[in-house]
Amino acid sequence: MINKIESLPPVSEMMRDAGLEPKKQFGQNFLFDLNLTGRIARSVPDIKNTVVVEVGPGPGGLTRALLMADAKRVIAIEKDKTTEPILSKIIDASDGRLEVIFGDALKTDLQDLDQDGYAICSNLPYNVGTELLINWLHEIATGKKIKSLTLMFQREVAERIVATPNNKQYGRLSVLANLVADTKILFDVPNTAFVPRPKVQSAVVQIIPNKNKIKLIQDISKLEKLTARLFGQRRKMIRGILKINWADYGLSGTERAEELPPELFLKISGNIDTNLL
Repeated sequence: MINKIESLPPVSEMMRDAGLEPKKQFGQNFLFDLNLTGRIARSVPDIKNTVVVEVGPGPGGLTRALLMADAKRVIAIEKDKTTEPILSKIIDASDGRLEVIFGDALKTDLQDLDQDGYAICSNLPYNVGTELLINWLHEIATGKKIKSLTLMFQREVAERIVATPNNKQYGRLSVLANLVADTKILFDVPNTAFVPRPKVQSAVVQIIPNKNKIKLIQDISKLEKLTARLFGQRRKMIRGILKINWADYGLSGTERAEELPPELFLKISGNIDTNLL
């Protein structure tokens, strides 16, 4: 099977033959570097025994790398139907291990995908990457069997995911991610690796759900609302945003959201009246 994938023409050649160009409205920046796509694919934990979901495969550079890394199965979700001629050729070479769903990843239900759970590995479209991640974190907290997420983001977003309190990058995404999972930046990806070349640098982040953390979350929706409220006015003191007794949490109320650790957000969300949010 690997030889079939290896025998496919280069991605750039397949794009040219199909008359395909990256589309700005889909936030497309394609990755052609085989060393990088291979490195990303090999970063997926236990990939040989795992179903991998890829969002926004485009012309299939990372898709091919996931198949080459011997993923159990790859399910690619693509909004841009013009990529079909290229992706269909990869399907033909995959010996049944690649399925492509043409649709919006934000509206695609993966509930019954695999009883043993699945991994997500993607070079996420810039325009929906954060929204997708928040949705996935919500799903992890409510019991969906996502085994791991290996995702490429703009470097700034990657830093926000792994940030700790009293850091300018620390925010809503940091709190949500680190209350349901263990996070780390695996490596940077230069903008020169993409077509077209974005203005920003990128990084690959790995997010591994942590069952011990997840079981402490009572209501992820309240937690989301609390973080959105406090970080929505991050320059203000917290007492000026929410009228609660901050002393109950060992705080004076003069603190700002970026000073509160994730565990404190969790504690507050477990006690606060939803109507205050």
